[in-house]
Amino acid sequence: LEILQIDGRASASYIAEKIGLSVPAVSERIKKLQDTGIISGFYAKVNHKRIGLDVSALITIISESSDHYGDVIREANDNKNVIQCFSTTGNGSHVLLIKTQNTDSLEKLLRSIQSWPGVMRTETQLVLSSYKDMTPIPLN
Repeated sequence: LEILQIDGRASASYIAEKIGLSVPAVSERIKKLQDTGIISGFYAKVNHKRIGLDVSALITIISESSDHYGDVIREANDNKNVIQCFSTTGNGSHVLLIKTQNTDSLEKLLRSIQSWPGVMRTETQLVLSSYKDMTPIPLN
């Protein structure tokens, strides 16, 4: 798991060499990790700025009631600019991590989010820099 968190494309032979197991044993372990849901997928990490998504923001959604909890999740899942949707405690019911092209597209996205069912208002924090991203999960 430690190796795959750092390099999801690491071959079974590379992992086998690093941990001292046979290639078939490593392949079987990876398959079991996938089958049990411990590994849920492998992804390419894309540099968002290089593809024109220069603005990152955290948007807190303040809902009028919990009646629309599921609606917010559905809308977030349907919006391509929402990278992650967190259910939270505190002032808001949800926090969204978004990536968009520029401040004009951010404004348009905010108007869209503010029209979702049950959304009373939003609070937005622009991300200026990221210093720690996609760190491997600590394993016991």
